[in-house]
Amino acid sequence: MADYSPANSSANGEDSMSITSQKPSTIAVWAGEEKPLAFGAAQVPIVQSAPFAYEDMDEWAAVALGQTEGYIYSRNTNPTVGVFEEKCRILEGGEKAIAFASGMAAISNTLLSLLSPGDRVVSIKDSYGGTSRLFMDTLPRMQIEVDLVDTSDGDAIDAAIAKGCKLVYLETPTNPTLKIIDLDRAIRAAKAQGAVTVVDNTFATPINQRPLEFGADLVLHSATKYLGGHDDAMGGVLIGREDLVRKVYEHREICGAVLSAFSAYLLLRGMKTLDLRVKKQNETGLAVARFLNQHPKVASVFYPGLETHDKHDVAKRQMSGFGGMLSFSVDGDFDALKRFVGGLKYVHRAASLGSVNTLIGPPSVTSHVECTAEQRAALGISETLLRYSCGVEDADDLIAQLDEGLKSV
Repeated sequence: MADYSPANSSANGEDSMSITSQKPSTIAVWAGEEKPLAFGAAQVPIVQSAPFAYEDMDEWAAVALGQTEGYIYSRNTNPTVGVFEEKCRILEGGEKAIAFASGMAAISNTLLSLLSPGDRVVSIKDSYGGTSRLFMDTLPRMQIEVDLVDTSDGDAIDAAIAKGCKLVYLETPTNPTLKIIDLDRAIRAAKAQGAVTVVDNTFATPINQRPLEFGADLVLHSATKYLGGHDDAMGGVLIGREDLVRKVYEHREICGAVLSAFSAYLLLRGMKTLDLRVKKQNETGLAVARFLNQHPKVASVFYPGLETHDKHDVAKRQMSGFGGMLSFSVDGDFDALKRFVGGLKYVHRAASLGSVNTLIGPPSVTSHVECTAEQRAALGISETLLRYSCGVEDADDLIAQLDEGLKSV
């Protein structure tokens, strides 16, 4: 089998001027692209080919058996996808990275390749809706024990892990209620039990938070969101320990949930401005959250950058920015919510996040559309909660239209 991503290589031992020693804004532009590109291209070419041909049978065999670098078939590896993987690997500081067709493909392939019948996994009640469905439906059907713990209770998380488990799955900030997990504490508890720790870093991005630096074994993203940033490409990525990533790769190779070359190209294009976008969205998110938090027609606001957030101190310790995502509840019923959302301008009512455009929607049609109303209630998600993803528009303009919209509540 060919090396699953020839572009991936450990950063250990590289000189002080290597890309790994540069700041995130430089890494986002140049990682994976330091060497001359094919045909002298200034941007990564789209290698839109399923198979890769060899005139020499011995060379073909050497690549196929993993004895030398190369490409055989795009379900295994692809040059354009390889550059995307390398950029993500360096941004997160991992040993290896592999890409997927979507964020859920990254999550499901990771869990299904690392867990077996009889294993026990510990996670939280507030994870993304698709992830919650895996924990509540899919894994139990496979005879895998799942313990979903109160996200805000560090003692309960420690106690659940201490009972013994194969894997600990964390998400921070959480989707959609922006709860914060103390990564240092939870990862130390997992290591004490020899458990693998996986962290969904989609909301934070590697610009605001790098879980591998806290000792996590694996970190994953829905690249559709902040990494791509333009709502025009779907993808997912897993980064971390080489041995674990290779195991997930072998599962993905058979399941076929691979990222296309064209989607990788779009994600690479979006990542050039990742640092710029996220820093702008950090500023806007905080400004919008502060405005909503003092508004008389807003019942509650969830944003880790607010001093009123119950884990604000933890967020300050492990994040360099608080992100562009927040959620809030209007002080009214679902009809009031519909009037408010329907009257907003310069916002997409759509089921995504992390884009240059601001997006809004309730979890019932966004993050937790896969769940029933009863399941959402069990997860503590109100039907009048709204998820708000700040784009890169002017913060004052966004606040003005929210203020005008709230008059309808």
